[in-house]
Amino acid sequence: MKLKYCRGTAASILSVFLILTATGISSAESLAGRKGDVRFPPTLGSGECNVAYKGYVAASGHSAYATTFYSRVVDLYIVCGAKLNAPSQKAAEETALRNCQAGLTRWKLKTASGGCAISSSK
Repeated sequence: MKLKYCRGTAASILSVFLILTATGISSAESLAGRKGDVRFPPTLGSGECNVAYKGYVAASGHSAYATTFYSRVVDLYIVCGAKLNAPSQKAAEETALRNCQAGLTRWKLKTASGGCAISSSK
């Protein structure tokens, strides 16, 4: 006995499976080159914070960039923190904020704005 209708059914099932698999792959795209959710535009100088922000934009996974607010009249410095390629956006934000606050503590700095905040995250 030959199964001539089974081939067509198997081919249909296989094609549906391939379409569903390809759709799942395309939805897991890279975040590299994207700025993500920008809460306020970061003030970038020519130092380490500029390098950290460029690394944040180039990162392919969940990342966050935290910085101090900048007031030209009062503050003469910018402190920042970043976390690249974290397991989740929330984890990246928490770590970036801790890194920024650690910089304020380390250098015993006071800011007019009151501290660090998440500038952007993805």
